[in-house]
Amino acid sequence: MSDLSALQAGLRQAIERHATLAVAVSGGVDSMTLAHFAHTATASRTVMVHAASPAVPAHATARVRDHAARFGWDLIVTDAGEFADPRYRANPVDRCYFCKSNLYDRIRQLTEAPIASGANLDDLDDYRPGLIAARERDVVHPFIEARFPKSAVRALARLMALEDLAELPAQPCLSSRIQTAIAVSETDLAFVDAVEQAAGESLPPSTTIRCRITHEGVVLELGPIDAAAKDALERRIAVLCEQAAMRFVGIKGYVRGSAFVRSPS
Repeated sequence: MSDLSALQAGLRQAIERHATLAVAVSGGVDSMTLAHFAHTATASRTVMVHAASPAVPAHATARVRDHAARFGWDLIVTDAGEFADPRYRANPVDRCYFCKSNLYDRIRQLTEAPIASGANLDDLDDYRPGLIAARERDVVHPFIEARFPKSAVRALARLMALEDLAELPAQPCLSSRIQTAIAVSETDLAFVDAVEQAAGESLPPSTTIRCRITHEGVVLELGPIDAAAKDALERRIAVLCEQAAMRFVGIKGYVRGSAFVRSPS
């Protein structure tokens, strides 16, 4: 990884190209760290915009509100309106395109400032249709411009004494847990969140947890876990699935983006 001081200088330059900036803050480590750096370490005036949604875990919204109150952010919490978009609810493989389109269009209604996302270099190696929506709307990506990989974002969070952010596992929106072509519903998202919260109660906070709703049933994907903990958790999640009249397939190892099913090209 490049020297963090040099990366910070590049990040400051990328942000200060804009006199004002609207940072889209999801509640994850990337956008939250960007918001903190822009707010405290640059001369740019910033407004943070957070979209509260059934697809955003309540604890992520609470985290954004908490940091805004403690650190004096100018924060706007809004509804991006993606659930009113039938293209989004249909859950095509490019669902993120419609999500980000609604988000950025809503932010543009709220402010004329350039919009910034927390995307980092690692995101360029993944399937990210939301980046297309961003490009169409001239959204800027200061971390990408400054050549920040995910590891450097975490290092910057630690340097800024944001320990509660630095060790957060990656946490994309809850809709990413619904397998392609299964319609996104608020009921399913609430179920996913409840399962992940239940699983998290018995696992280290840095554990990656994904409750996937697939065409075969519910799959709980986890980072490394010992056999005894897995057996106990499997029984607990089976009960939650039974209560929700959902078929429980079992616990599997975490696979990034496994809910996205793309046709061979």
